[in-house]
Amino acid sequence: MPMEKKFDAAEAEARITERWLSADAFVAGANAKRDDTYCVMIPPPNVTGVLHMGHAFNNTLQDILVRWHRMRGFDTLWQPGTDHAGIATQMVVERKLAENGEPKRVELGREKFLEKVWDWKAESGGQIINQLKRIGASCDWSREAFTMSGAPGAPKGEVGNFHDAVIKVFVEMYNKGLIYRGKRLVNWDPHFETAISDLEVENVEVDGHMWHFKYPLAGGVTYEYVEKDEDGNVTLSEMRNYISIATTRPETMLGDGAVAVNPKDERYAPIIGKLCEIPVGPKEHRRLIPIIADDYPDMDFGSGAVKITGAHDFNDYMVAKRNGIPMYALMDTKGAMRADGKPYAEEAAVAQSIANGDTEFDEAMIAAMNLVPDAYRGLDRFEARAKVVADITAEGLAVMHEAARTEKNEDGEKVEITETVPYVESKKIMQPFGDRSGVVIEPALTDQWFVDTDQIVKPALDAVRDGTVKIIPESGEKTYYHWLENIEPWCISRQQWWGHQIPVWHALWLRPNGETVHEMSCGSTFDEAINGFSFSNSGEFDRQGYVTALDAKDAQDRLAESKVRPVIYRDPDVLDTWFSSGLWPIGTLGWPEQTDALKKYFPTSDLITGQDILFFWVARMMMMQLAVVDEVPFKTIYLHGLVRDAKGKKMSKSTGNVIDPLDIIDEYGADALRFTNAAMASIGGALKLDTKRIEGYRNFGTKLWSACRFAEMNDAFTPSKGRPTPDAAVNKWIIGETAQARVLVDAALDDYRFNDAADALYKFIRGVVCDKYLELCKPTLSSGTAAEQAETRETLSWMIEQCLILAHPIMPFITEELWAVKGHTSLLCHTDWPDYTTDLVDDDAKAELDWANQLIDNIRSARAQVNVDPQDWIPLLLVSADDVARRALAANEGPIKVLARVSDITEGEAPKGALAVGTKGATFAVPLADIIDVDAEKARVSKALEKVEKTAQGLKGRLSNPKFAENASAEAVEEAKENLALREEEVAQLSAALAQLNEI
Repeated sequence: MPMEKKFDAAEAEARITERWLSADAFVAGANAKRDDTYCVMIPPPNVTGVLHMGHAFNNTLQDILVRWHRMRGFDTLWQPGTDHAGIATQMVVERKLAENGEPKRVELGREKFLEKVWDWKAESGGQIINQLKRIGASCDWSREAFTMSGAPGAPKGEVGNFHDAVIKVFVEMYNKGLIYRGKRLVNWDPHFETAISDLEVENVEVDGHMWHFKYPLAGGVTYEYVEKDEDGNVTLSEMRNYISIATTRPETMLGDGAVAVNPKDERYAPIIGKLCEIPVGPKEHRRLIPIIADDYPDMDFGSGAVKITGAHDFNDYMVAKRNGIPMYALMDTKGAMRADGKPYAEEAAVAQSIANGDTEFDEAMIAAMNLVPDAYRGLDRFEARAKVVADITAEGLAVMHEAARTEKNEDGEKVEITETVPYVESKKIMQPFGDRSGVVIEPALTDQWFVDTDQIVKPALDAVRDGTVKIIPESGEKTYYHWLENIEPWCISRQQWWGHQIPVWHALWLRPNGETVHEMSCGSTFDEAINGFSFSNSGEFDRQGYVTALDAKDAQDRLAESKVRPVIYRDPDVLDTWFSSGLWPIGTLGWPEQTDALKKYFPTSDLITGQDILFFWVARMMMMQLAVVDEVPFKTIYLHGLVRDAKGKKMSKSTGNVIDPLDIIDEYGADALRFTNAAMASIGGALKLDTKRIEGYRNFGTKLWSACRFAEMNDAFTPSKGRPTPDAAVNKWIIGETAQARVLVDAALDDYRFNDAADALYKFIRGVVCDKYLELCKPTLSSGTAAEQAETRETLSWMIEQCLILAHPIMPFITEELWAVKGHTSLLCHTDWPDYTTDLVDDDAKAELDWANQLIDNIRSARAQVNVDPQDWIPLLLVSADDVARRALAANEGPIKVLARVSDITEGEAPKGALAVGTKGATFAVPLADIIDVDAEKARVSKALEKVEKTAQGLKGRLSNPKFAENASAEAVEEAKENLALREEEVAQLSAALAQLNEI
């Protein structure tokens, strides 16, 4: 049965995938023929996720390398799996409970809620895995891992021990002093009521305000405030009894611990060390705070004075830490102003005593204090902001300035009125939002668990510095060094229920003197942890004489009830998913068990991932694996950027430019998307996805299919018997070209130059095979001797197979299908990768065929230059030629005529105005006078030239305009430059064509 006219990707892809999977084609070690191993860890997508273009791009590159190594006989493992995605999954399940009218999470309780999460995971958690299969990902799906496998409550069927690995690492790092509990500023999401990572924060430019307020100096102190211009001339001099502060978040003023000025700022030198009053709250309980000197304030920004609210701003936090300033937390977990604690009057008095230096304080004492005035307690943070601004303004403590506005008078005429109003700047500000909750993120000072990264960062730095691990592109190394050399403690706790619950138990108990003791003990199990409490072996309590509680509040209540027995509760927090995924390389291979897979495949080989998670995931895997097993997790890190749209813009739902890879696969097929991904994957290059390019590569696949149909129609589409040893120059030439293509593809993949591998394949299959060889061998196949035909069929069959083999890592579906249609019963994905070299190049055959092909290309180019119809047959004059050229012409005259659409070739002088066509050792000419309408062609070329010159002038003007360079994006400027270069090239071509026509 003859082949179909084209490849039906929609029908074939699922069938081919099923064939691969049923044959266990991708299991670890499949097709292994050598001891060398090759292991790649998939960056685990969220279990809640759906395939997006970033996944499609990233996994295409991984699959190319994996298939290439598998075909080369490496013992290969591509380890798949998903991340439990703490916040995202908990959000999805809570939303589903609400939709179904079921009890809320808190109503269910922790255990019942986690059962619901596992139910959801079993029902819907495999979506992205199935989508990865659609793009041809050749993972060992039998080893699919999950970062919560083995966790308590996991249902049957959730195999694996990843939970054991996570808990073991936490306990070991805790016992070594590498993990501790402390109070630091973190990103706090008031909607989910949990700390989140920087990666989960989206900083968005929004319309905001900056309010300017007066902080009166204590005790009626005044000073001369002087401003000077750049030359030192005094521009303002006045006596002030206040210091001016500018803020975008007035509600945080309630927690100010100081006002900071730059020590070089002469304006405020007289009042450094003085006290000033926070201008909000009951007048009789206003707090006084010190004015301190610190390098942080920018003298040229705002007033140059900065209020320091250490519990609510990351920069302020560092200033407060340096200067021993108390950090008062103002908000509860929902982002409302605190309503707990003692009355404001009492708290303010203690705070004032601290500011005066009369009372010593510690972290716990400050954390318990609530300095929100009674009138603001319980208000939403934004409601509190409006009230604070209104109250300060009403008291006359807003900085005032003159502002002009226009209004209509009684006669309806517009008049300008100048009035004194509060100084409030309307300006764009960067606002942090939770990427999932969509609410404004608050910096919050909370108790969290941290990894002391200072103790584990050095080996991770050294491994890259000494070349043990290579980062591609090299620019990634600078980013890596910058982050790790300035690393902060890593917050690893989250206030959720879905995740690895922290294996630490807290005990509260009372000493005989009534003192409450709070202890913590870490252990893989409760029985292990209880031995770590001091009372366990002290004899003060019976080992079984303790009371268990749900959480800290419950523990306090139970302690008040029991009084004589310790109350124990487990830390309610779970580990950040980056902590568990940081153990992905060893955890998926079975650690802490010393499995065969761990021994064989660790350290792994390559990591392909986005540069946006170089710090959040890659660097942490480096630190964690080195800290736990003293080995680097991988040898090479290949980083890529975000996949953007055709214009280089970031894809987003709001912009409406999101491209769904599944839609692309449905329309063009997976191979077209994969080839496009490979073609745009230049090292460090911009990733601009254009559907026109995808369509072009689908057409390329059709070209390959058509080449195979041509072979079939010429009885050359059965399994090849091996590489032939032909006599004909054209067949020797194509074997050499195939060898060169193999060398180029291997060299490119070996250097992670996926775009160069795709380019080499495209040029070979389309440019050499389809456009040249198939045409060059047609005369032999139609009218050659039986021996010549047999040799050509044998060569064609072998060459087609090599095309399929070489293209398979990038285009697995169409090549696997063609391999089967060709009569092979074995899988192409397990076919041995060729190892022939350029020794197969026959120099004489190459020189002859290169000459013929160059002549064909030059004739085609000349025809296009003067707009000769591609279907027209034209005469060609041989003006001069050396002996080598004459022999090459004689041997290939037939194919040259067909491919260049030449009616006849005669020797003679070139007439005036003839179009010269040169090639090595020979000169030809195309007489134009009898082929084209010269006057009409002159008019066409002149008109086109005028239009292109006008466009080029416009682009030059735009690029020379300073405003364009200042205001346009870098992408827009680069696009304009590229466009200008193309137009200038077009001008040169049209000018040359017009000059040629003018000679006729």
